[in-house]
Amino acid sequence: MHDIRAIRENPAAFDAALARRGDAAMSSALLEVDEARRAKILAAETAQAEQNKAAKAIGAAKARGDEAEFERLRAEVAEQKAAVSEMQAEAKALDEKLTDMLARIANLPAADVPDGADEDHNVEVNRWGEPPTLDFAAKEHFELPGVAACMDFEMAAKLSGSRFVVLKGAVARIHRALAQFMIDTHVDENGLTEMATPVLVRDEAMYGTDKLPKFGEDSYQTTNGWWLIPTSEVTLTYSVAGDIMEEAALPIRMTAHTLCFRSEAGSAGKDTSGMLRQHQFEKVEMVSVVHPEASDDEQKRMLRCGEDLLERLGIPYRTVVLCTGDMGFGARRTYDIEAWLPGQDTYREISSVSTTGDFQARRMNARFRPAGGGKPEFVHTLNGSGLAVGRALIALLENGQQADGSVTLPEVLGPYLGGKLRLTAEGALA
Repeated sequence: MHDIRAIRENPAAFDAALARRGDAAMSSALLEVDEARRAKILAAETAQAEQNKAAKAIGAAKARGDEAEFERLRAEVAEQKAAVSEMQAEAKALDEKLTDMLARIANLPAADVPDGADEDHNVEVNRWGEPPTLDFAAKEHFELPGVAACMDFEMAAKLSGSRFVVLKGAVARIHRALAQFMIDTHVDENGLTEMATPVLVRDEAMYGTDKLPKFGEDSYQTTNGWWLIPTSEVTLTYSVAGDIMEEAALPIRMTAHTLCFRSEAGSAGKDTSGMLRQHQFEKVEMVSVVHPEASDDEQKRMLRCGEDLLERLGIPYRTVVLCTGDMGFGARRTYDIEAWLPGQDTYREISSVSTTGDFQARRMNARFRPAGGGKPEFVHTLNGSGLAVGRALIALLENGQQADGSVTLPEVLGPYLGGKLRLTAEGALA
């Protein structure tokens, strides 16, 4: 959510920042509604003052026995009361209109975000590891013999339709091991607090984390009004909604491993093979709530948390900073970590780490009380995948593939797999 006061003070800068995203100027339309809203509020307050003044005069007229003046003033007060009520309703309607307009405008990009129209203009900032050199034709994850025995798309289609998968046996265990490894690392080494949150949330939680009203079609809603979370960013971030925290309580760092649900609206025909793009998937999420002055450093810290996981798993990756035209709606800066997939001979996103500034905090009224005193200020919120479990599984399987159809697994998963670090061509752990 944007601060209308900041837009009033510098409308040209607001429009210029939107233009970097490729969005149309909005300040004029916003300020027109804002001016009408403030005028209506002032008119209602003025009329209310006149009503109060007339109400006092009624008592005086009654006291001196002036019945004619008493009746005249009483009729006048009744008329003013109706007018005040009407003006207050009009002011409220204008306020709601302004709030809705502001809620549909994307966050403004940070000054250091590169300009660009789409992913072709993203800028690589880091690269780790060398893609494996294979003396055989690389296969995609679902083509590997040992994986095909444990990854059932036909059963999933029978149960739920397209863009679902049933994992079985050894691959299901590797998937579970990956999630456990990620959570343990975040809790034991990265200082995050593990949370077990619902996957069903109210409108307010989706709105507060900028998923509504603009992107309702991207998520699933139940018949009784709950929303299935697209990521636990929603629950973790919204957990501080309405709070005024002490500055000493910051930063708040959280992580959760949850099911996530996305309709994949607009992705028809994309990544239809395998489990790269699913309606239901699992993700380990990182969320930080921090002092505004700490948010840029916190984003770098979170980024390293995600990169470190891939390095421990031995998965080559590259990190890019997204350009203005490729950033998500609520982000002011986003880094994507892209894992190397030999089967596709390219890097694919496995984590996005974003700072939203106070964009979400304003929507959900999350503030902190400065240690030195003064009015409460809005916190900054950040979120990042740490990591997308299914995509990590894909990268792990494809990078570890062997000529005989088996898959070599990284040593860090040994404690979670009973020391077995090989997926045989028959689909068993050995």
